[in-house]
Amino acid sequence: MINATHHPELRSWVDSANAHGCDFPIQNLPFGVAHSPAHTQARVVVAIGDQALDVLALAQHGLLQGMAQEAALACSGQQLNGLMSLGAPHHSALRAQLSALLAVGASHQAVVATCLLPQRDLRMRVPAQVGDFSDFFTSIHHATNSGRLARPDNPLLPNFKHLPVAYHSRSSSIVVDGTPCPRPQGQTKPAGAAQPVFGPTRCLDFECEVGLFIGQGNALGTPIPLQQAQDHIFGLALLNDWSARDMQSWESQPLGPFLAKSFMTTVSPWVVTLEALAPFRVPAADRGADAPALLPYLNDTADRAQGGVQLHLQIGLQTPHMREQGLAHHVISRPKFEDQYWTLGQMVAHQTSNGCNLQAGDLIGSGTVSGPRPGELGCLKEITQDGLHAIALPSGESKTYLEAGDEVVFTAHCQREGFVRIGFGPCAGRVLA
Repeated sequence: MINATHHPELRSWVDSANAHGCDFPIQNLPFGVAHSPAHTQARVVVAIGDQALDVLALAQHGLLQGMAQEAALACSGQQLNGLMSLGAPHHSALRAQLSALLAVGASHQAVVATCLLPQRDLRMRVPAQVGDFSDFFTSIHHATNSGRLARPDNPLLPNFKHLPVAYHSRSSSIVVDGTPCPRPQGQTKPAGAAQPVFGPTRCLDFECEVGLFIGQGNALGTPIPLQQAQDHIFGLALLNDWSARDMQSWESQPLGPFLAKSFMTTVSPWVVTLEALAPFRVPAADRGADAPALLPYLNDTADRAQGGVQLHLQIGLQTPHMREQGLAHHVISRPKFEDQYWTLGQMVAHQTSNGCNLQAGDLIGSGTVSGPRPGELGCLKEITQDGLHAIALPSGESKTYLEAGDEVVFTAHCQREGFVRIGFGPCAGRVLA
């Protein structure tokens, strides 16, 4: 629900939060976990402008009350799981009182200021202890484009419009923004070869995704109804599901991806709460005139009306030669999350429909975010049509798949008339030699 924390006239006494184009105005207040030079242990922090508010330090000053104080004290661990597990009412209460303390004209500014840490001094961590990670396949455009490369006459498999397809991925190799990406090794079968070979991938790719962090979980054997799915979502982050395409095509016969995906997944350090995204909810994507009827557990009027998120993503690429020339990351695509065929709620409802139990901090990936137009594709496999058409870069180079020293950075923001723009911060990684 839209409330006072979203008011477009709200301003913070932290001046940097009021700058035009700032990712972290007072209307956002995303959560993260960071190491600070002033503390030996990681701290739960909230981004405001170019600063980060130490939540537990603030709680120790006694400026929070009720559920907000309970939520702040749950941040005593070195991850967000404790806060996430409390549920949406506690998250909302804490966010509301933080907003009030950071707003222009608030009392106790001098005390709150002692709890601020410059973001430039922080070393960010993966925001939660991720017990399980499921990666979905929710873009009909990505599914069609990638399917067409393998099955030109039958690109979209028959189950796609009936259920949100997913696979269980690896949580141990989830890393935070800025972590270098090692080139994985594995089996591939070159075209025309009689036998597979083992060695480093020649087709290293990124996948631009949105990650969903679970708040309160559910008991084993108790599905989460679609009507209640939003209550179990803490917030969203950006996610890069690094992929080795040549390894993937060989090993995915007949099962799904394995070594081609499990070597690394990068997440952005800040989790934008579902409440902060309330002004940017939009109807679920049009299913098309030929779409089959949704089964009841995946069909809800409210989810169809507001299941989407108006989230604009951007993919930047920088090669070593570009860095030498002083060239910034070159934007190669701008996908839109609102184009996803399946919604956040439908992913949660489907994953738990068999009684699977989710736990606080679990991560769900949206799958590659791709749109219907060429400039909205979410991975190099689609953009280059599996290496057939190279990307021209401003340095004079061309690119099909990633090479040593290449750096990929995802950014994203939500923007709508009548509300303040909010952002997610970067999700970046550089390929190691």
